[in-house]
Amino acid sequence: MMEPLDKILESSQAHVVYGAQDVPVIRFKCFEDIPWLAHGFSTREGGVSEGIYKSMNLSFTRGDDPGAVRENFRRFGRAVDMDWKKMVFARQTHTVNVLPVGRKDWGKGIIKDTDYQDIDGLITNEPDVSLVTFFADCVPLFLVDKNKKVIGASHSGWRGTVARMGAATVAAMREHYGCDPQNLVGVIGPSICGDCYEVSEDVAMAFKDAFGARPWEVFCRPKGGGKYLLDLWKANERVLSEAGIPREQIHVSGLCTHCHPDILWSHRSLGTARGSLAGFMMIREEGALG
Repeated sequence: MMEPLDKILESSQAHVVYGAQDVPVIRFKCFEDIPWLAHGFSTREGGVSEGIYKSMNLSFTRGDDPGAVRENFRRFGRAVDMDWKKMVFARQTHTVNVLPVGRKDWGKGIIKDTDYQDIDGLITNEPDVSLVTFFADCVPLFLVDKNKKVIGASHSGWRGTVARMGAATVAAMREHYGCDPQNLVGVIGPSICGDCYEVSEDVAMAFKDAFGARPWEVFCRPKGGGKYLLDLWKANERVLSEAGIPREQIHVSGLCTHCHPDILWSHRSLGTARGSLAGFMMIREEGALG
């Protein structure tokens, strides 16, 4: 019997709310006191897709019916109070490229083509612009500057983590909007945990080379047979901390996609025959209600 999502989240830094049409939305507790921030993370539930994509698949690139995917975005948009036609998609290819976007980019990826590629992070300081990033085990990074009303959303798999995608996002927020890392609040979102993420020796050694032997031992441990268990949550926490965000302002959601493939899409659990999760962030228009 499938364990209810609210029960799974009891000891985590996230909780579930149910939006329009009872669509479940994972939200992060540390963001709930920011009245101008709309945010949410999807599950496998609440959509209209069928077959291997059932039911909330949020990817146009996996072979699902495009009409069903558009309806899924409409439904999830209503659940998080975002206009699906104003969403802006990342174009993720495991880079550390971060793109500032605004209202001029409304609809890119969902109702019109993007004029960019190889973008794994999006940032904005403009209201009513929904940043959308995609996941199925890789690490979502969400950053908020409460003082300047700036948000950032990034995708950080193992390649992105080695190359310090979190730091690249912090640097872009500083460069384009003058953000001070000391004022940022960060969330490491639902993704594969350190007890589940088995990697080969070459991946493990890439982390050792990038972080040094002593930090590496904190988030990478030998499993035997040339395999290692890699904790991307701890690695990204270190990346964000080294980028200047105070440790107490970095929050790990604590929800593993691989542990719960019945509720969350997981590449390690399901392979390529699956849908995708998505994370959403938006600055509300002044005076808009949450």
